[in-house]
Amino acid sequence: MKILLSNDDGFRAQGLVALYEALKTLGEVEVVAPEHNNSAKSNALTLSTPLYVHRASNGFRFINGTPADCVHIALTGLLGYRPDLVVSGINNGANMGDDTIYSGTVGAAMEGYLFGIPSIALSQVERGWGNLEAAAQTARDLVVHLAAQHALNASSQAAPWLLNVNIPNLPMEQLKPMKICRLGRRHSAEQVITQVDPRGETMYWIGSAGAAKDEAEGTDFFATAQGHVSITPLQVDLTDHDSLRYWAQTAAKVA
Repeated sequence: MKILLSNDDGFRAQGLVALYEALKTLGEVEVVAPEHNNSAKSNALTLSTPLYVHRASNGFRFINGTPADCVHIALTGLLGYRPDLVVSGINNGANMGDDTIYSGTVGAAMEGYLFGIPSIALSQVERGWGNLEAAAQTARDLVVHLAAQHALNASSQAAPWLLNVNIPNLPMEQLKPMKICRLGRRHSAEQVITQVDPRGETMYWIGSAGAAKDEAEGTDFFATAQGHVSITPLQVDLTDHDSLRYWAQTAAKVA
């Protein structure tokens, strides 16, 4: 098995190191990750400045770009082969509900998915890396199970898939079985934070994510709150298929 690892917290992040240690015996595992924290970079690619690849003392390669940059460069020439699986994480904090739109963790995994490779985005629900070993073991168990089900053949004609996984910060024995969930929703983000810099100019900081709005049973929010590992299959198609006919009729009237 050939696995490409990335993340959005940077190549030194504890979650990435733990994930590598958990998966490294499963096959050929390569790490290509951002040089610095790139949270909330989503699917952004760097097009206006050059990117450089360096190798850290532990063998990880890192790039002065976004998570999507890392996976894109890895898959378009750096690796020299097509991996069977792309795994992004383990993120320091949840990526549930609307978070997935902004998440660099999901963005890295989605880049693999866009190249036709099965991909997984992994996050811990709470920040701080509590019970990280259990999260890494959960990731390994999931990959082993998927491999046993022959779901990782990236060279086949089968459609690729993208999974968003959130793991509660619990010891292994307290984690409940994995649940397939839909994404929940959050309230609007908190107010922007303003400060004045030493030159008297006003600085603006994006506020924290809002509280959960839709956390009903069946959502990722509900499952993880109950101690389950949530798994949500994602897709890229943003088309509002239900309203296509309405807008077709509206466009015809305009014409």
